[in-house]
Amino acid sequence: MKLGVILAALAGLALAAWLVFHVGFSSVLGAVASVGWAGFAILCVFQLALFAVLGAAWYALMPGARMAAFIWARMVRDSAGEVLPFSQFGGILIGARALVLNGYSAPAAFASSTVDLTTELMAQIVLLAIGIGIFVARFGIHSGELPDTTLAGIAFVIAGSIAFIVLQRRGVTLASSLAARLFPAAEQHTQAFGRELEVLYQSPARLASSSFVHLIGWIASSIATWLTIRLIGGHIDIAGAIAIESILCALRSAAVVVPGALGVQEAGYALLLPLFGLPAEMGLAVSLLKRAREIVIGVPVLLAWQGMEGRRAFAAPKT
Repeated sequence: MKLGVILAALAGLALAAWLVFHVGFSSVLGAVASVGWAGFAILCVFQLALFAVLGAAWYALMPGARMAAFIWARMVRDSAGEVLPFSQFGGILIGARALVLNGYSAPAAFASSTVDLTTELMAQIVLLAIGIGIFVARFGIHSGELPDTTLAGIAFVIAGSIAFIVLQRRGVTLASSLAARLFPAAEQHTQAFGRELEVLYQSPARLASSSFVHLIGWIASSIATWLTIRLIGGHIDIAGAIAIESILCALRSAAVVVPGALGVQEAGYALLLPLFGLPAEMGLAVSLLKRAREIVIGVPVLLAWQGMEGRRAFAAPKT
C-alpha cells in the first residue's frame, strides 16, 4: 500500500473520531442504538437489493452474459472499496478480478468495468444536478447554505467525471493507457482490452441502459439514507434525502484516494443533515450505521472471494 493512501486513511480516521467526540459520543451511540437489530437487518436487506441493481447496470453492457456474475462482482468491488484499506480504485480492480474468476476473460472484465464506471459517473452527474436543483428550490441560489469546501468538491467531481469520459472517447489507445493505470493486471492484454472497449462503445443503447439503471441505483441509495434517518427517529422527505446523498456522493468521489472516504463521509453527513433541520449527531449515526452495514455484508463477501481465489490457485497446474 502506498504511503499516501495510508496517511489519507489515518487522517480520515482521525477526523471521524474527532467528529464523534466533538458532537458527543453518547448522543451518537444513542442514535445508532435506536435503530435496533430489526431496523439494522432491514438496512442490510435493502443494501443487498441495491447490489442487484448495480450489478444489473454492469450487466446491461454485456447482454447474454450471466447477470449473477456481475451482481457478485459488484458486491466484491464495493466490499473491497469500503472494508479493505484501499483507495476506491483498488475496489474497482478487485471487482473486475472477481468477474475473471467467474469465467470471463481479463480484457472483457476490465473493459466492461471501465465502461461501467463511466456510465455510473454519467448517472452521478444527473443525480448531482437533481440534488443541486432541490437545494436551490428550498434555500435559494444565494442562500450560502453549502460550505465552500462542498462546492469545491462538487466542481471537482463534475470536472473529473467529464474528463474521464472525454479522455476515453478520444481513442482506444488513450483509454487503454488510462486503464493500464487503473487496472495494472490488464496491461498485458492492452490490445484485446482496446477491442473490447470499442465493442462496448459501439452500442449507445447499452450505454444509455446502463446509465439509466445506475441512476435508479443512486436514487435507491438516497432512499436508503431516508430509511436510515426515519429508523433513527428523524423526519425528512425523500427529496431532501436525494439532495443530501447527491452532495455526499460527490464528496466521496472527490476523496477518491481516501480508503472508504474515512472522515469525509462523516463530515459530509454531519454538515448536510443540519441544513434540513436534523442534528449533527444524527448525521454521524447515519454514517456509522452505513459503515456497520458495509462490514456485516462486506466481510463475508470478501472471505468468499478469497475462497474462490484459493481454489483457483490450488487448481492451477504446477510448473
